[in-house]
Amino acid sequence: MLRLVTAAPSAYLGYDDVVDGHHPAVERCARELAAGTASPEHYAELAFLFVRDRVGHSWDVQDRRVTVTASDVLREGVGLCYGKSHLLAALLRARGIPTGLCYQRLEDGPGSFSLHGLVAVHLSGRWSRLDPRGNKPGVDAQFSLEEERLAWPVRTERGEVDYADVLVSPDPGVVAALRGADDMLQLCRTGLPDRPAVQPSE
Repeated sequence: MLRLVTAAPSAYLGYDDVVDGHHPAVERCARELAAGTASPEHYAELAFLFVRDRVGHSWDVQDRRVTVTASDVLREGVGLCYGKSHLLAALLRARGIPTGLCYQRLEDGPGSFSLHGLVAVHLSGRWSRLDPRGNKPGVDAQFSLEEERLAWPVRTERGEVDYADVLVSPDPGVVAALRGADDMLQLCRTGLPDRPAVQPSE
Protein backbone atom coordinates (compact mmCIF):
# COMPACT_ATOMS: atom_id res chain seq x y z
CA MET A 1 0.00 0.00 0.00
CA LEU A 2 1.34 3.43 -0.91
CA ARG A 3 2.10 5.93 1.85
CA LEU A 4 1.85 9.67 1.28
CA VAL A 5 4.58 11.64 2.99
CA THR A 6 2.06 14.48 3.33
CA ALA A 7 -1.68 14.05 3.65
CA ALA A 8 -2.94 16.56 1.09
CA PRO A 9 -2.93 15.57 -2.59
CA SER A 10 -2.53 19.29 -3.40
CA ALA A 11 1.03 19.11 -2.02
CA TYR A 12 1.87 16.98 -5.05
CA LEU A 13 1.08 19.79 -7.49
CA GLY A 14 4.05 22.08 -6.87
CA TYR A 15 7.28 22.50 -8.80
CA ASP A 16 10.91 22.57 -7.76
CA ASP A 17 14.26 22.88 -9.50
CA VAL A 18 14.04 19.28 -10.80
CA VAL A 19 10.32 18.83 -11.45
CA ASP A 20 10.33 22.19 -13.23
CA GLY A 21 6.85 22.25 -14.69
CA HIS A 22 7.00 26.05 -14.82
CA HIS A 23 9.63 25.85 -17.59
CA PRO A 24 8.13 27.30 -20.81
CA ALA A 25 8.97 24.19 -22.85
CA VAL A 26 7.29 21.90 -20.31
CA GLU A 27 4.24 24.15 -20.16
CA ARG A 28 4.05 24.19 -23.95
CA CYS A 29 4.33 20.40 -24.16
CA ALA A 30 1.57 20.02 -21.56
CA ARG A 31 -0.73 22.33 -23.54
CA GLU A 32 -0.08 20.42 -26.75
CA LEU A 33 -0.74 17.05 -25.12
CA ALA A 34 -3.92 18.36 -23.51
CA ALA A 35 -5.44 19.66 -26.74
CA GLY A 36 -8.62 17.72 -27.38
CA THR A 37 -8.35 15.45 -24.35
CA ALA A 38 -11.66 14.37 -22.84
CA SER A 39 -10.67 13.94 -19.19
CA PRO A 40 -7.75 14.11 -16.76
CA GLU A 41 -7.37 10.36 -17.15
CA HIS A 42 -7.12 10.69 -20.94
CA TYR A 43 -4.52 13.43 -20.61
CA ALA A 44 -2.54 11.37 -18.09
CA GLU A 45 -2.46 8.43 -20.47
CA LEU A 46 -1.25 10.61 -23.37
CA ALA A 47 1.46 12.16 -21.17
CA PHE A 48 2.54 8.72 -19.97
CA LEU A 49 2.77 7.37 -23.53
CA PHE A 50 4.69 10.45 -24.65
CA VAL A 51 7.33 10.03 -21.96
CA ARG A 52 7.47 6.25 -22.17
CA ASP A 53 7.69 6.01 -25.94
CA ARG A 54 9.12 9.26 -27.28
CA VAL A 55 11.83 9.90 -24.71
CA GLY A 56 14.65 7.38 -24.98
CA HIS A 57 15.94 5.54 -21.93
CA SER A 58 19.62 6.47 -21.71
CA TRP A 59 20.89 2.93 -21.25
CA ASP A 60 18.58 1.39 -23.82
CA VAL A 61 19.68 3.84 -26.51
CA GLN A 62 23.28 4.05 -25.23
CA ASP A 63 23.24 7.85 -24.88
CA ARG A 64 25.86 9.47 -22.67
CA ARG A 65 24.11 12.82 -22.23
CA VAL A 66 23.25 13.65 -18.63
CA THR A 67 19.71 14.90 -18.01
CA VAL A 68 18.30 15.69 -14.58
CA THR A 69 15.37 18.10 -14.70
CA ALA A 70 12.08 17.65 -16.48
CA SER A 71 13.06 20.37 -18.95
CA ASP A 72 16.47 18.73 -19.56
CA VAL A 73 14.79 15.45 -20.43
CA LEU A 74 12.24 17.13 -22.69
CA ARG A 75 14.89 19.17 -24.50
CA GLU A 76 17.32 16.29 -25.07
CA GLY A 77 14.70 13.58 -25.59
CA VAL A 78 16.56 11.14 -23.36
CA GLY A 79 16.91 10.24 -19.68
CA LEU A 80 17.15 7.47 -17.13
CA CYS A 81 14.06 6.23 -15.31
CA TYR A 82 14.57 9.05 -12.80
CA GLY A 83 14.62 11.82 -15.40
CA LYS A 84 11.69 10.35 -17.30
CA SER A 85 9.74 10.26 -14.03
CA HIS A 86 10.66 13.90 -13.36
CA LEU A 87 9.27 14.85 -16.77
CA LEU A 88 6.07 12.85 -16.38
CA ALA A 89 5.49 14.34 -12.92
CA ALA A 90 5.97 17.85 -14.31
CA LEU A 91 3.61 17.28 -17.23
CA LEU A 92 0.91 15.83 -14.98
CA ARG A 93 1.24 18.50 -12.32
CA ALA A 94 1.04 21.14 -15.06
CA ARG A 95 -2.54 20.00 -15.71
CA GLY A 96 -3.57 19.78 -12.06
CA ILE A 97 -2.98 16.05 -11.54
CA PRO A 98 -1.29 15.34 -8.18
CA THR A 99 1.84 13.29 -8.86
CA GLY A 100 4.60 11.98 -6.61
CA LEU A 101 7.89 10.16 -7.05
CA CYS A 102 8.34 6.52 -6.00
CA TYR A 103 11.27 4.10 -5.93
CA GLN A 104 12.09 0.43 -6.01
CA ARG A 105 15.35 -1.32 -5.15
CA LEU A 106 15.98 -3.83 -7.93
CA GLU A 107 18.71 -6.37 -8.54
CA ASP A 108 20.93 -5.42 -11.49
CA GLY A 109 23.42 -8.28 -11.16
CA PRO A 110 24.32 -11.01 -8.65
CA GLY A 111 24.31 -9.31 -5.26
CA SER A 112 24.14 -5.86 -6.87
CA PHE A 113 21.21 -3.45 -6.64
CA SER A 114 20.15 -0.09 -8.02
CA LEU A 115 17.30 2.26 -7.35
CA HIS A 116 14.53 2.46 -9.94
CA GLY A 117 12.30 5.53 -10.26
CA LEU A 118 8.64 5.78 -11.18
CA VAL A 119 5.62 7.95 -10.32
CA ALA A 120 2.32 7.76 -8.47
CA VAL A 121 -0.69 9.73 -9.70
CA HIS A 122 -3.94 10.67 -7.99
CA LEU A 123 -6.77 10.02 -10.45
CA SER A 124 -10.26 8.57 -10.21
CA GLY A 125 -10.17 8.96 -6.43
CA ARG A 126 -7.09 6.81 -5.83
CA TRP A 127 -3.31 6.73 -6.08
CA SER A 128 -1.85 4.54 -8.83
CA ARG A 129 1.76 3.95 -9.83
CA LEU A 130 2.96 4.33 -13.41
CA ASP A 131 6.36 3.40 -14.82
CA PRO A 132 7.48 5.51 -17.82
CA ARG A 133 11.02 4.04 -18.17
CA GLY A 134 10.31 2.69 -21.66
CA ASN A 135 9.56 -0.78 -22.94
CA LYS A 136 11.89 -3.31 -24.53
CA PRO A 137 11.97 -7.11 -24.80
CA GLY A 138 11.03 -8.40 -21.36
CA VAL A 139 9.65 -5.03 -20.19
CA ASP A 140 5.99 -4.17 -20.78
CA ALA A 141 4.93 -1.22 -18.60
CA GLN A 142 1.44 0.06 -19.40
CA PHE A 143 -0.91 2.86 -18.35
CA SER A 144 -3.31 1.38 -15.83
CA LEU A 145 -5.11 2.99 -12.91
CA GLU A 146 -6.61 -0.24 -11.57
CA GLU A 147 -3.98 -2.96 -11.76
CA GLU A 148 -0.29 -2.03 -11.70
CA ARG A 149 1.51 -2.67 -14.98
CA LEU A 150 5.07 -1.72 -14.02
CA ALA A 151 8.34 -2.55 -15.74
CA TRP A 152 9.38 -5.25 -13.27
CA PRO A 153 7.80 -7.20 -10.40
CA VAL A 154 9.69 -6.84 -7.13
CA ARG A 155 11.26 -10.11 -5.95
CA THR A 156 11.53 -9.74 -2.20
CA GLU A 157 13.16 -13.17 -1.89
CA ARG A 158 16.15 -11.74 -3.80
CA GLY A 159 16.47 -8.67 -1.61
CA GLU A 160 14.47 -6.33 -3.83
CA VAL A 161 12.33 -3.69 -2.14
CA ASP A 162 9.12 -1.89 -3.13
CA TYR A 163 9.22 1.38 -1.20
CA ALA A 164 5.78 2.59 -0.16
CA ASP A 165 6.52 6.30 0.13
CA VAL A 166 5.11 8.73 -2.42
CA LEU A 167 7.54 11.65 -2.32
CA VAL A 168 6.75 15.25 -3.21
CA SER A 169 10.27 15.87 -4.54
CA PRO A 170 12.86 13.51 -6.03
CA ASP A 171 15.11 11.59 -3.66
CA PRO A 172 18.14 13.82 -2.94
CA GLY A 173 20.57 10.94 -3.44
CA VAL A 174 19.21 10.38 -6.95
CA VAL A 175 19.52 14.07 -7.78
CA ALA A 176 23.07 14.22 -6.40
CA ALA A 177 24.12 11.18 -8.43
CA LEU A 178 22.72 12.66 -11.64
CA ARG A 179 24.18 16.11 -11.05
CA GLY A 180 27.56 14.62 -10.19
CA ALA A 181 27.77 12.68 -13.45
CA ASP A 182 29.27 13.69 -16.78
CA ASP A 183 28.51 10.43 -18.60
CA MET A 184 25.17 8.71 -18.12
CA LEU A 185 26.41 5.32 -19.29
CA GLN A 186 29.29 5.40 -16.84
CA LEU A 187 26.85 6.37 -14.08
CA CYS A 188 24.76 3.31 -14.97
CA ARG A 189 27.82 1.06 -14.74
CA THR A 190 29.25 2.31 -11.48
CA GLY A 191 27.30 5.04 -9.73
CA LEU A 192 23.55 4.52 -9.51
CA PRO A 193 22.19 4.75 -5.96
CA ASP A 194 21.22 1.39 -4.48
CA ARG A 195 18.83 2.76 -1.85
CA PRO A 196 17.03 6.06 -1.13
CA ALA A 197 18.99 8.75 0.69
CA VAL A 198 16.02 9.32 3.02
CA GLN A 199 14.97 6.21 4.94
CA PRO A 200 11.62 5.22 3.44
CA SER A 201 8.76 2.96 4.43
CA GLU A 202 8.64 -0.55 2.98
